[in-house]
Amino acid sequence: MTQNDFTVRRARTSDVPGIQALVEPLVQQRILLGKDLVVFYEAVQEFRVAEDAQGRLIGCGAVHVIWEDLGEVRTLAVDAAWLGHGVGHALLERLEVDARDLGLSRLFCLTFEVPFFSRNGFVDMGTETVDPAVYAELVRSHDEGVAEFLDLARVKPNTLGNTRMVKAVSAV
Repeated sequence: MTQNDFTVRRARTSDVPGIQALVEPLVQQRILLGKDLVVFYEAVQEFRVAEDAQGRLIGCGAVHVIWEDLGEVRTLAVDAAWLGHGVGHALLERLEVDARDLGLSRLFCLTFEVPFFSRNGFVDMGTETVDPAVYAELVRSHDEGVAEFLDLARVKPNTLGNTRMVKAVSAV
């Protein structure tokens, strides 16, 4: 299996059940948080999917805008049979292109997969914070990803063991 054996494309609404099926094993393993089907439909325009030569979904991932210069890589998942074959890397590369197209200069992720994201240029955020004025705006968000980025106490039980990572992406 090589990159020639799969393609990455924009997700369609017809992909949503397949996206949920890809994510579910990772939810069961407590690697990803579960999401209702409606949440996937609401965010389908943020997703890219990888499909094999027969058109089966083998991976997915999304980039979600958090602030004028900041996006979050969300729901990056690869079918277990395709792990180690470049699917995650190809999806992440495409999400970085999307981020640059949106005018973002940084990507954030909250992950247990530190080695994978480190190999792809992400670094541990540590206690990095944002400008107080930006913080005041971000803290108003109801989005859990924003709360994770800000390392708010209300998300701590769901994020224990995860690492907050960030990567600078080049401008367009």
